[in-house]
Amino acid sequence: MAQSFASRNACIAPRMQSFAAATGWTQGNRWITPVPQKDRGVKGQGGCRVPFHLEGEDRPGRWLVTCDHATNKVPDWVAGGDLGIAPGDMARHIALDVGAAGLTKALAERLDSPAILSDFSRLVIDPNRGEFDPTLVMRLYDGTIIPANRHLTEDEIEERLARLYRPYHAAYACLADRRPDTVIVAIHSFTPFLKGRPPRPWQVGVLHSHLDSRLSHALIAQLRAEPDLCVGDNEPYSGHLPGDAIDRHALAHGRHNTLIELRNDLIATPEDQARWADRLAPILTQALKDIDHG
Repeated sequence: MAQSFASRNACIAPRMQSFAAATGWTQGNRWITPVPQKDRGVKGQGGCRVPFHLEGEDRPGRWLVTCDHATNKVPDWVAGGDLGIAPGDMARHIALDVGAAGLTKALAERLDSPAILSDFSRLVIDPNRGEFDPTLVMRLYDGTIIPANRHLTEDEIEERLARLYRPYHAAYACLADRRPDTVIVAIHSFTPFLKGRPPRPWQVGVLHSHLDSRLSHALIAQLRAEPDLCVGDNEPYSGHLPGDAIDRHALAHGRHNTLIELRNDLIATPEDQARWADRLAPILTQALKDIDHG
């Protein structure tokens, strides 16, 4: 059963307390309300905004659909809102998972479940990395140098953690806690090819950790029954990354989980995203039934 607003607020409050004083985030009537700029101790310019979007947080479904790399937004307090790379690069996979946000929203709706999406670019700080991962803030990505990240200080990285990364994960944790049998499905997308590399053959990849592959193996079996799909098993990336979002919110709590990578040219438009949501929702539902009753 879905929790009330008051219950969810009680859930998120303890997770915010450890960094609220430093970041300006305080408990409000629903989720989180920013303290006015003049009252905050964090340097920066412009207003303070919640660094995530929630979709359907009142939906009763068991799933939690997540999108760690939903946008290419750069807060104005980070290098004046400009990382120093060309607009074309900011539209590429290095800055966001192209098409993943729309697919996340559509899939969550079809599963009658909530979704959480980041509201900052992975190039500012990557919420799908552990805090001590060397790729938490990228200086070079797929041939593109990120000038605003080249000479970051530890204090600057800490500010991005406090104002973006940790609030995102606090809200993520609260949604995951709303029922004891939450199942996490993370939505990502991948480029058809990296610079100087051959084209990738898969339309979809399923990533998973060896620590818990139950749902992912069932999902791969369902997807490979589709005659038109080339399905990657831990392709185009490995699914085990200590400290990443799945490790933190699923594996550490014994929750069923999987991570789906869609080739981004297949989900480039809202119509494409809707078609894939229509396709994936029943497949995911059946995969979960297979492991629940297997």
